[in-house]
Amino acid sequence: MSNPKTIGTVFGLLGMLSFSLTLPATRAAVLYLDPAVVAFGRPLLAGLLAAILLLVTGQHTFPRRYWKNFALLILGAGIGVPLTFAWGMHSLPSAHGAITLALLPLGTALVATLRAGERLSPRFWAASIVGSAAVLAFAEFKGAGHIQLADLILLLSVAASALGYAEGARLTRVMPGWQVMSWALAIAAPLHVIPFLLAVRAHGLSAPASAWCGFIYIALVSQWTGMFAWLRGLSTGGIARIGQLQLAQPFCTLLFSSLLLRESITPAMLIAAAIVVGAVAVGRNANIETRQKSRLENSDELEPET
Repeated sequence: MSNPKTIGTVFGLLGMLSFSLTLPATRAAVLYLDPAVVAFGRPLLAGLLAAILLLVTGQHTFPRRYWKNFALLILGAGIGVPLTFAWGMHSLPSAHGAITLALLPLGTALVATLRAGERLSPRFWAASIVGSAAVLAFAEFKGAGHIQLADLILLLSVAASALGYAEGARLTRVMPGWQVMSWALAIAAPLHVIPFLLAVRAHGLSAPASAWCGFIYIALVSQWTGMFAWLRGLSTGGIARIGQLQLAQPFCTLLFSSLLLRESITPAMLIAAAIVVGAVAVGRNANIETRQKSRLENSDELEPET
């Protein structure tokens, strides 16, 4: 299995499957724990464990020239994602959130063109418009004639996730993915301590086992270990191309939501998911070019250590 596309697909599928439980797990957590507790506690727990792993394995800090990339990764995956997920899923069923987040492959592809030099054909972007329209139409239908605030929050999560994916994938080309995500979370952990303590003081930690299981999952898997495989997949197989594997994520999330949370799956959800997945699947077959040489002209381009 030496083909980069094959390797990237395998790791990408592992990451996608681990993320498919993120929305149901988040929903289970915020039903009883305050969103602020979940939003700040999730990256804090992952960051503490990541710091321990880096310390135990004797890892040295990364070169200074990568600080900008780590800063963008932390902003997206370490801060933006946990905050937007927790507040967005506080008022939306996870099945609904799965449709809104179906825009994530499109967002990832867009960031790939801006930050990683990947160029997508007009066919891809035409399909993206169709998929985006389907998502927004579904959100408006479910929101009784208007887009809900939670939908807008999840759209911000799409942007934060896409930014984190792209920068994480670029860093994974010069160091292992587990080190990339562990360093990002360890660095960001101190930022969450005070907000977490204030949230605990105001809202407490009383919750049933189901809520704590959801919290532990999103902290250890969604926030941390699931990213190991996902970043490896993106960096090996191409950010935009492997990002399209998340087309299957809404269906997996809808299935998990039905099985674990007993949420109903309506025909509207299935129709919207089918349109989104079908539209972006058309774009996935479009040509993708990577301008590796031209990107070397950028001052922030990543280069392996010599």
